Amino acid sequence: MTAFLHRHFQWLILVGATTAAGATFAQDSCLSQFYQQTPPVLVKSSLQKNSFPLCFNGFNVMYSGASKTPLWSAERLTATRLSQKIKREDQFHEEQQVPEQFRATLADYRASGYDRGHMSPNADMPDKSSQYDSFSLANMVPQAPKNNQEIWRKLEEATRGLVKKHKQDVYVVTGPIFTGQRLKTIGKGKVIVPSAVFKAVYMPKTGVIGAYYAPNNNSQQVEVVSICEIEQQTGLNLFPKLSVDVKRKIYDLPLSTTDLQANALPKLLKTDQKSECAEPSGTTADLRSLQQSFDQAVQQTTDQVTQHVEKTVQQEGENWLKKLFEVLLEFLLKLFKS
Repeated sequence: MTAFLHRHFQWLILVGATTAAGATFAQDSCLSQFYQQTPPVLVKSSLQKNSFPLCFNGFNVMYSGASKTPLWSAERLTATRLSQKIKREDQFHEEQQVPEQFRATLADYRASGYDRGHMSPNADMPDKSSQYDSFSLANMVPQAPKNNQEIWRKLEEATRGLVKKHKQDVYVVTGPIFTGQRLKTIGKGKVIVPSAVFKAVYMPKTGVIGAYYAPNNNSQQVEVVSICEIEQQTGLNLFPKLSVDVKRKIYDLPLSTTDLQANALPKLLKTDQKSECAEPSGTTADLRSLQQSFDQAVQQTTDQVTQHVEKTVQQEGENWLKKLFEVLLEFLLKLFKS
């Protein structure tokens, strides 16, 4: 029984530390998820309506109340971060930080024929708090099953492989692309189904850059394109601090972990001279205002983490008391028998 009590006191200490760490992580890392602490910019003015900056643990999102999906999800991957291994626990949930009328719901996705596709993937997350956040529907798009479970999974693994093999930081921006006159929707909430998905990758130390582009269907097609091509299709400036010349470059990013070479970084394939790149966005004051919008989102995230941990503590506390009672009862029965 002493061992039982010792084990559960350790658990209580761990929960307290996790609560504090989760809040600190959110406060310290919000802007650090962006290259040079600068979020992607919504260049196309129509994207700005009913958009919500969300600072999560381990990644950030610009959420659209129009499409009811993220417009982008950004994260900074490091070798240290990816060295943390945690067991996957599916905790899909509706995002409470988004006003109810703009939220995607679990019911919207149910029996839709589409997966709830992570933009910043669960496997990139270093702890339980960030893993929980990654299952927010604010980080999801309706994704074709084979796209999500096959080709996209391989691209996510390949991106992590770049970080692990070369021990370099990688800035990643992932999101949907909406093209065409008549886009499909799912659910009563009319969540818009993307025509394609993208993952933009930049390694500052070596200049490796490019973007994966995959049609959102079951064809499992994918190609590596320039950042400029994605910017032209989305109306976003994905890396506002990078020059147009850098964003035109296309490196041969790996399509799976089998394409990774131990001592060889991706090589420059070509330069995209056709696509219209997003120009440097706004004034310094405009960019600072955008940064502040994510600073303001930090407190909401911290409060959300605290509420989630408090709920977990309550549930585990009830389980702890039940187990304690069972152990005491077993102890007393043995005592009487002796």
